[in-house]
Amino acid sequence: MIIYYFCNTKSNIMDELTLKSKILVFQKSELPDDERKLIEMAIASTSNSYAPHSHFHVGAALLLANGQFVTGCNQENAVLPAGICAERSAIFSAGAQYPNEAVLKLAIAARDTDGRLTKTPVSPCGICRQVIIETETRFHHPVRILLYGEEHIYVVNSINELMPLAFTNF
Repeated sequence: MIIYYFCNTKSNIMDELTLKSKILVFQKSELPDDERKLIEMAIASTSNSYAPHSHFHVGAALLLANGQFVTGCNQENAVLPAGICAERSAIFSAGAQYPNEAVLKLAIAARDTDGRLTKTPVSPCGICRQVIIETETRFHHPVRILLYGEEHIYVVNSINELMPLAFTNF
Protein backbone atom coordinates (compact mmCIF):
# COMPACT_ATOMS: atom_id res chain seq x y z
CA MET A 1 0.00 0.00 0.00
CA ILE A 2 1.34 3.42 -0.91
CA ILE A 3 0.15 6.43 1.07
CA TYR A 4 0.82 9.88 -0.33
CA TYR A 5 0.93 13.00 1.82
CA PHE A 6 0.98 16.34 0.10
CA CYS A 7 1.60 19.35 2.24
CA ASN A 8 1.00 22.98 1.51
CA THR A 9 4.14 24.23 -0.22
CA LYS A 10 3.58 27.69 1.27
CA SER A 11 4.32 26.25 4.72
CA ASN A 12 7.84 25.14 3.65
CA ILE A 13 7.09 21.52 4.55
CA MET A 14 8.39 18.98 2.11
CA ASP A 15 6.04 16.43 0.62
CA GLU A 16 6.17 13.01 2.24
CA LEU A 17 5.62 9.58 0.77
CA THR A 18 5.05 6.65 3.12
CA LEU A 19 5.36 3.13 1.75
CA LYS A 20 3.96 0.08 3.53
CA SER A 21 4.22 -3.59 2.66
CA LYS A 22 1.89 -6.37 3.67
CA ILE A 23 3.92 -9.46 4.56
CA LEU A 24 2.07 -12.47 5.92
CA VAL A 25 3.83 -14.76 8.40
CA PHE A 26 3.08 -18.50 8.43
CA GLN A 27 4.32 -21.78 9.78
CA LYS A 28 4.78 -24.41 7.08
CA SER A 29 1.90 -26.50 8.45
CA GLU A 30 -0.49 -23.58 7.88
CA LEU A 31 0.16 -23.45 4.13
CA PRO A 32 -1.80 -25.34 1.45
CA ASP A 33 -0.31 -28.56 0.06
CA ASP A 34 0.98 -27.01 -3.19
CA GLU A 35 2.87 -24.32 -1.27
CA ARG A 36 4.40 -26.83 1.15
CA LYS A 37 5.49 -28.88 -1.89
CA LEU A 38 6.97 -25.76 -3.49
CA ILE A 39 8.96 -25.00 -0.33
CA GLU A 40 10.24 -28.59 -0.15
CA MET A 41 11.36 -28.33 -3.77
CA ALA A 42 13.15 -25.03 -3.06
CA ILE A 43 14.89 -26.61 -0.06
CA ALA A 44 15.92 -29.62 -2.17
CA SER A 45 17.25 -27.28 -4.87
CA THR A 46 19.72 -25.76 -2.41
CA SER A 47 21.64 -29.05 -2.78
CA ASN A 48 22.15 -28.34 -6.49
CA SER A 49 23.61 -24.91 -5.83
CA TYR A 50 27.17 -24.14 -6.89
CA ALA A 51 28.47 -21.62 -4.36
CA PRO A 52 32.25 -22.10 -3.89
CA HIS A 53 32.77 -18.39 -3.13
CA SER A 54 29.94 -17.38 -0.77
CA HIS A 55 29.08 -20.87 0.53
CA PHE A 56 25.50 -19.58 0.64
CA HIS A 57 23.26 -22.06 -1.16
CA VAL A 58 19.90 -20.85 -2.43
CA GLY A 59 17.13 -22.83 -4.07
CA ALA A 60 13.94 -21.67 -5.76
CA ALA A 61 10.86 -23.43 -7.07
CA LEU A 62 8.04 -22.13 -9.26
CA LEU A 63 4.49 -23.23 -9.87
CA LEU A 64 3.33 -22.35 -13.38
CA ALA A 65 -0.20 -21.76 -14.64
CA ASN A 66 -0.15 -25.13 -16.44
CA GLY A 67 0.55 -26.93 -13.14
CA GLN A 68 4.22 -27.60 -13.90
CA PHE A 69 6.89 -27.08 -11.24
CA VAL A 70 10.31 -25.66 -12.19
CA THR A 71 13.32 -25.35 -9.90
CA GLY A 72 16.49 -23.31 -9.92
CA CYS A 73 19.50 -22.64 -7.72
CA ASN A 74 22.28 -20.12 -7.48
CA GLN A 75 25.34 -20.73 -9.65
CA GLU A 76 28.42 -18.71 -8.75
CA ASN A 77 31.45 -17.84 -10.83
CA ALA A 78 34.79 -16.26 -9.94
CA VAL A 79 33.77 -13.45 -12.30
CA LEU A 80 30.87 -12.26 -10.15
CA PRO A 81 28.52 -10.93 -12.82
CA ALA A 82 28.68 -14.29 -14.60
CA GLY A 83 26.78 -16.07 -11.80
CA ILE A 84 23.03 -16.25 -11.38
CA CYS A 85 20.67 -16.26 -8.43
CA ALA A 86 18.26 -19.12 -7.75
CA GLU A 87 15.17 -17.04 -8.52
CA ARG A 88 16.39 -15.97 -11.95
CA SER A 89 17.70 -19.48 -12.65
CA ALA A 90 14.18 -20.85 -12.09
CA ILE A 91 12.34 -18.07 -13.92
CA PHE A 92 14.62 -18.20 -16.97
CA SER A 93 14.43 -21.99 -17.04
CA ALA A 94 10.63 -21.77 -16.96
CA GLY A 95 10.74 -19.21 -19.76
CA ALA A 96 12.87 -21.54 -21.88
CA GLN A 97 10.70 -24.62 -21.23
CA TYR A 98 7.23 -23.05 -20.97
CA PRO A 99 7.46 -19.62 -22.63
CA ASN A 100 3.73 -18.89 -22.53
CA GLU A 101 2.98 -19.97 -18.97
CA ALA A 102 2.55 -17.48 -16.14
CA VAL A 103 4.42 -17.96 -12.89
CA LEU A 104 1.81 -18.28 -10.15
CA LYS A 105 4.00 -18.95 -7.12
CA LEU A 106 7.68 -18.79 -6.21
CA ALA A 107 9.34 -20.31 -3.12
CA ILE A 108 12.87 -19.46 -1.98
CA ALA A 109 15.00 -21.28 0.61
CA ALA A 110 18.65 -20.97 1.60
CA ARG A 111 21.38 -22.74 3.54
CA ASP A 112 23.94 -20.68 5.44
CA THR A 113 27.71 -21.07 5.28
CA ASP A 114 27.46 -23.95 7.78
CA GLY A 115 25.03 -25.81 5.51
CA ARG A 116 22.00 -25.29 7.76
CA LEU A 117 18.70 -23.93 6.50
CA THR A 118 18.43 -20.28 7.44
CA LYS A 119 16.37 -19.53 10.55
CA THR A 120 14.84 -16.42 9.04
CA PRO A 121 13.59 -16.02 5.47
CA VAL A 122 15.92 -14.83 2.72
CA SER A 123 14.59 -12.18 0.35
CA PRO A 124 15.37 -11.78 -3.39
CA CYS A 125 18.08 -9.35 -4.43
CA GLY A 126 17.21 -6.24 -6.43
CA ILE A 127 17.99 -7.80 -9.81
CA CYS A 128 15.75 -10.78 -9.03
CA ARG A 129 13.00 -8.45 -7.83
CA GLN A 130 13.14 -6.65 -11.17
CA VAL A 131 12.94 -9.95 -13.06
CA ILE A 132 9.91 -10.94 -10.98
CA ILE A 133 8.32 -7.55 -11.71
CA GLU A 134 8.79 -8.10 -15.43
CA THR A 135 7.36 -11.62 -15.08
CA GLU A 136 4.24 -10.23 -13.40
CA THR A 137 3.97 -7.51 -16.03
CA ARG A 138 4.51 -9.90 -18.94
CA PHE A 139 1.75 -12.28 -17.85
CA HIS A 140 -0.53 -9.71 -16.19
CA HIS A 141 -0.57 -11.92 -13.09
CA PRO A 142 0.88 -11.43 -9.61
CA VAL A 143 3.44 -13.93 -8.33
CA ARG A 144 2.81 -15.19 -4.79
CA ILE A 145 6.23 -15.37 -3.13
CA LEU A 146 7.07 -17.67 -0.22
CA LEU A 147 10.29 -16.85 1.63
CA TYR A 148 11.26 -19.85 3.74
CA GLY A 149 12.96 -19.74 7.12
CA GLU A 150 13.08 -22.47 9.75
CA GLU A 151 11.33 -20.21 12.28
CA HIS A 152 8.63 -18.92 9.94
CA ILE A 153 7.72 -18.24 6.32
CA TYR A 154 7.07 -14.80 4.89
CA VAL A 155 4.45 -14.67 2.14
CA VAL A 156 3.66 -11.77 -0.17
CA ASN A 157 0.99 -11.83 -2.83
CA SER A 158 2.98 -9.77 -5.33
CA ILE A 159 6.53 -8.54 -5.77
CA ASN A 160 5.09 -5.04 -5.36
CA GLU A 161 5.08 -5.68 -1.60
CA LEU A 162 8.88 -6.09 -1.69
CA MET A 163 9.58 -3.41 -4.30
CA PRO A 164 6.73 -0.86 -4.35
CA LEU A 165 8.48 1.75 -6.51
CA ALA A 166 9.45 -0.66 -9.24
CA PHE A 167 10.72 0.28 -12.67
CA THR A 168 7.92 -0.70 -15.04
CA ASN A 169 8.46 1.70 -17.90
CA PHE A 170 8.03 -0.82 -20.69
